[in-house]
Amino acid sequence: MDREAVDASLPLPPATFHILLALSEGERHGYAIIQEVEARTDGELRLSAGTLYRSIARMVEQGLIAEVTRKASRQEDPRRRYYKITAFGTAVARAEMRRLTQLVKLARASGLTPENA
Repeated sequence: MDREAVDASLPLPPATFHILLALSEGERHGYAIIQEVEARTDGELRLSAGTLYRSIARMVEQGLIAEVTRKASRQEDPRRRYYKITAFGTAVARAEMRRLTQLVKLARASGLTPENA
């Protein structure tokens, strides 16, 4: 993986990071991504359809995710588009996780603690 390309993608907007996390467990369509992000954040982050699809378009262009070509089953809406995280997207998500972990370490070392601790 091209380390420079990964580093150039950082920092990620929160919506992008959460979309990558949602797709790290498997393919999902847009509405399922919205539901997963909301569930993972206990409702703290609610992606609107506009935010989601603008983010998805940008992420496909950047190579972080890809649209999955699949034949819809009888139960599925044939208009649904499914997405998956790419190897590059996984590398970027891991790099963002390391970056955020380092920020938390620095904050703790400076004596900053969460209010609810």
